[in-house]
Amino acid sequence: MSANRPTYLSIEQPSLFDVSPFKQAANGHAKDERSGTFVDNMKLPVHRWFRYSAGFSAEWVQQVLNDYHQDQAEFTVLDPFAGSGTTLLACDAAQVPSYGFEAHPLVYRVAKAKSAALSLDTGALKEYLEEFITDALNCHVIVDDNIPPLLLKCFEPEALEKLLGFKETFLTKYDAGDAKSELLWLLLTSILRPSSVAGTAQWQYILPNKSKSRVIDPIDAYKIKASEILDDLLYVQHQQWRPLSTILPTDARTPTLPHDVEIDLVITSPPYPNNYDYADATRLEMTYWGDVSGWSDLQEQVRQYLIRSCSQHSAAERLELDALLADEILAPIHKELSAACHQLAQVRLTKGGRKTYHTMAAAYFSDLGYVFRALRKLCRDGSTLCFVIGDSAPYGVYLHVDQWLGELACAAGFKKFWFEQTRERNTKWKNRKHRVPLKEGRLWIEG
Repeated sequence: MSANRPTYLSIEQPSLFDVSPFKQAANGHAKDERSGTFVDNMKLPVHRWFRYSAGFSAEWVQQVLNDYHQDQAEFTVLDPFAGSGTTLLACDAAQVPSYGFEAHPLVYRVAKAKSAALSLDTGALKEYLEEFITDALNCHVIVDDNIPPLLLKCFEPEALEKLLGFKETFLTKYDAGDAKSELLWLLLTSILRPSSVAGTAQWQYILPNKSKSRVIDPIDAYKIKASEILDDLLYVQHQQWRPLSTILPTDARTPTLPHDVEIDLVITSPPYPNNYDYADATRLEMTYWGDVSGWSDLQEQVRQYLIRSCSQHSAAERLELDALLADEILAPIHKELSAACHQLAQVRLTKGGRKTYHTMAAAYFSDLGYVFRALRKLCRDGSTLCFVIGDSAPYGVYLHVDQWLGELACAAGFKKFWFEQTRERNTKWKNRKHRVPLKEGRLWIEG
């Protein structure tokens, strides 16, 4: 940890929670080039409670729902990669029934807490949050060598004592499993990054060796987030958001839905095959709650349940390329995918890291093939699917993601697909690992 103590932001707050009327988020269409990013959601009520860099634009989802409403008076939506609840919350705002699948345990809990909170009484919630902080400030936890090393690196001792006091108070007196306590869990989870001296990479990886110069004291961070939550709930209840969404902790490859549910519209963004480690992105939060004790726990606790989109995952499973490519689910794209994977197998031998991109790529498309097969069983005839996707070129070997996923969808029983590009990626070559132009966009599928 840096020898220089951080400068804590001065937060002037005359009362514990100063709840003012929420200023409505700017209207208008989300910019197409940002429909695949979460950045605009940080200005939107409820969505902004937890920053999840792997998310996508809620305003764009609202556009899709509005367009679909013109043709269908009633319909049901599914997001098989629900993440922190972007699609589900947009459906709640539009009063459209929706379902979501999310296999990442912490992210699933975040999404569930958001939706469950929509109908909470704000007056009672304010009293509950005031009671908690009063109790927590009377809880004193000693920071010793039993604390996980990551937490010791990421927080100043005084801040860590407060945060551990928050955790102890929650687990011993407030962890009831109802909507209020789950919202409190989310609040405490969301203040960890602002209270940490550690830096955060663009994709939410924690950087304990890079310190921030300005952080927020945990007590102030709690007050700010509590006010934000109360503020947002007043607004969305006035706008008549309804908690119609259901999120399930299930694997999109082998999902479970109630037998009487049929899906009309799928709106989602699956993992990209770009080596983003969804497990590592939440390592700080999972370490704080005791879900993992170190980086080595991530495979068993999180990655094994996720789409295989990073080399850390494929390496841990010691995957065999020939066995992966022999899977019948890959038959529609076997020739092209096999050529790319075998090229990756050769190129990796020339690289210092020798990352297992060759097996990662094969496993990724196999997993998405099974997702499409599962979706075909859940979707009505004539349904529409929209996947926000990005292509990839690990070690400079291009993967035709939009074409290959479309072909896998048609092989699963869907009728046709087309790709709508929204932006170019990897076109500014400075400090890039390769110079293969990439793109992002929407894969539309009809069933």
